[in-house]
Amino acid sequence: MKILTFTGRSPSEALKKAKMEIGDEGMLIETKEIQKKALGREALYEIVIGIDEEMIPSTYKKAKKPLSKQQPLKEESREILFDISNAAQQISKISNVTDPLENLYQPSSQQTATAVEPKELKEIKSEINKLTDKVKIIQNMFWDEKSPNLSSQIPPEFSEIYRLASQSGMNREHLDTLMQVTLEHMPLKMRENSSTVKRYFQTILRKMVPIRRETLPNIGAKKVIMLVGPTGVGKTTSIAKLAARYSFLMEKKYKVGLVVLDTYRIGAVEQLMQYARMMKLGIETVVDPPEFSSALESLKYCDYILIDTMGSSPYDRVKIEKIYECLNANNTQYNVDVVLVMPSSIKYEDLKVTYDSFSTLGVDTLMFTKLDETMGFGNIFSLAYETKKPISYFSVGQEVPEDLVCASSDFLIECLLNGFNRSKV
Repeated sequence: MKILTFTGRSPSEALKKAKMEIGDEGMLIETKEIQKKALGREALYEIVIGIDEEMIPSTYKKAKKPLSKQQPLKEESREILFDISNAAQQISKISNVTDPLENLYQPSSQQTATAVEPKELKEIKSEINKLTDKVKIIQNMFWDEKSPNLSSQIPPEFSEIYRLASQSGMNREHLDTLMQVTLEHMPLKMRENSSTVKRYFQTILRKMVPIRRETLPNIGAKKVIMLVGPTGVGKTTSIAKLAARYSFLMEKKYKVGLVVLDTYRIGAVEQLMQYARMMKLGIETVVDPPEFSSALESLKYCDYILIDTMGSSPYDRVKIEKIYECLNANNTQYNVDVVLVMPSSIKYEDLKVTYDSFSTLGVDTLMFTKLDETMGFGNIFSLAYETKKPISYFSVGQEVPEDLVCASSDFLIECLLNGFNRSKV
């Protein structure tokens, strides 16, 4: 079989040329655009026709030259094709795979056009796909050659997910443990390529992320939620987002009240009072711990009571102790759900120090902010995995109330392995 090409300003024009030259005996193999339409320039399309050599009209044989001589490769194309061929040969030696590109191009003046059947084309594409995956595997194998731990022992097919997870900020010990679990439990049939390995690893990760699903208050009961955490993590904005969500965005419009413990920052109090006026919410301020119970009682008509606290450095024990005194002074019947708010943009070690400092308050769940300001999310996974504390919400921007996401393991693992994508929020 011979492979012939025809060009035209449209696929139909190129096909007409082919029919005029060789009749209707040819088989259309491929159509592609080789020159885009631009100002002062027509588009150019090329079709590839396969035809039995005996069926080619004699007039065409006399008029046309072999394909290899008819369309010589440009120098740039020769170099690219030579580099691909050379790389494929090197990979073949490593992986013991026959090089499908070995005879695809030889820079020799004695080369003649090689007839390739469609079946052989499919086989070549299949082999190239396999080689592409092996190239990706080899690239990932050498990304961290000096790593002394499990990275030097894992199978090549696992190298991509190991690199992605390591660069995401995940704690190395946690990653090695997860890799060991994956290696022990993953079926051998799924280890064919890096794509199936990555999907299985995603499944393992999803099962290991503790998540608390959002629940609604029971009839006659109320939920009291206190947000605690370092200065500047977005607690006040998160309070506003939660207030708007419970007041307007749920199936039922719940009554929401606000309590402010952050009297150290006048700006924060004014900001929350402005939100309260806009949403027509009740708001109480607390200066001393004994006033805490009175503030809760004043808002007993509410379904949700949200408490904003003073921001504190993890090393400032005085301010954290002040919050603890308020909680300890609570002599009402209401249980306070303590949510530790932390930014996703700091490394795991700093998250762990922050958690340890605020854990004296009896942290119930975790909330992470600023997901739109970071590229790595393995630190979030590691903290939740290490502390076994469930994640309740993610804040993905400054907009109120839009940029609030109820936590899910699918969302976090997607961010961890593929990056944050606002369109998927």
